[in-house]
Amino acid sequence: MKRVSVLTAILASGFALSAAAQTPAASAAAPAPKVAVIAFQAAVTATNEFQRDFGDLQKKFEPQRSQLKTLSDEVDSLTKQLQADGDKLSDTERAAKAKSIDDKKKQAQRVAEDAQNDYQQQMQETFGKVAQKVDDVLNTYAKEQGFTVVIDATENQQQAPLVLYAAPSSDITKAIVDAYNAKSGVPAPPPQAPAAPKPAASKTPGAQ
Repeated sequence: MKRVSVLTAILASGFALSAAAQTPAASAAAPAPKVAVIAFQAAVTATNEFQRDFGDLQKKFEPQRSQLKTLSDEVDSLTKQLQADGDKLSDTERAAKAKSIDDKKKQAQRVAEDAQNDYQQQMQETFGKVAQKVDDVLNTYAKEQGFTVVIDATENQQQAPLVLYAAPSSDITKAIVDAYNAKSGVPAPPPQAPAAPKPAASKTPGAQ
């Protein structure tokens, strides 16, 4: 079932009811439209399969994050050294250190841009692969439940349908996630361990 806009659904329902009003015999037989609402993007990202693949993607780009952290620390350290010892250095030494800092900044920018582009591309591929299969489950579920229209109520999409009201019972997002998880057989990822609390900073005797 293709997702359609609310306006299209309303117009379609209005025309059907108008035609039925002109033919009383037909109006008695025409079933009322059955509408459901789903936050499609949220459904995709809530599936066990997407959570697993997303975790794998995060691990894959950990080396780039570590490299950027190292370069950032090096730039900070060299900058502090130059600020502290700048008046003690010759013009040639100051220029050499400034060039080293600039080179590391440019290297960090290249690494960040390349990693960001690769990450976005692979993130789209990860989402699209699961989204296509979730859509198949949605089609099957909608037909089995007899829904006439399923509206995608995802927020912040480019052409978001205007949903003025939706009863909680019409939201099938969780039902689709549960159905997909059951079909895929992918277990839920283990819960993330909470970060250890930071120890309270102790004051040095005499410190204000």
